[in-house]
Amino acid sequence: MDRDHFWLSDRQFARLEPHLPTDTRGKPRVDDRRVISGIIHVLLSGCRWKDAPAVYGPRKTLYNRFRRWAAKGVWSNLFHALATAGGPPAEILIDSSAVKAHRCASGGKGGSAARPSAAPVADARPKSTP
Repeated sequence: MDRDHFWLSDRQFARLEPHLPTDTRGKPRVDDRRVISGIIHVLLSGCRWKDAPAVYGPRKTLYNRFRRWAAKGVWSNLFHALATAGGPPAEILIDSSAVKAHRCASGGKGGSAARPSAAPVADARPKSTP
């Protein structure tokens, strides 16, 4: 395996193959394993479709297959099938995300300084009555 390129192993592709569409018409499809490996390479590396290495086949094929399968829901069905194949996970990972908020969203007027409780004042006798 070349270190610069991503290739699906036999075992990985065997798990994907039953979920791939088989209703093709016209010209025979380019090798699914090679194209999926190319799509994964582009998504992992962050390169542009047109910069994908030539070993994966025509770059236009990678892009078209990715877009067409996304429109047909192939990727969603594939990810769902793979996620549910092993049953519920033994461990759950929680992703920590940083969410930007406006500086005014952190508290009321005057910032977040500690303020004394109003309970003692509420229980006291009113000062305005004779």
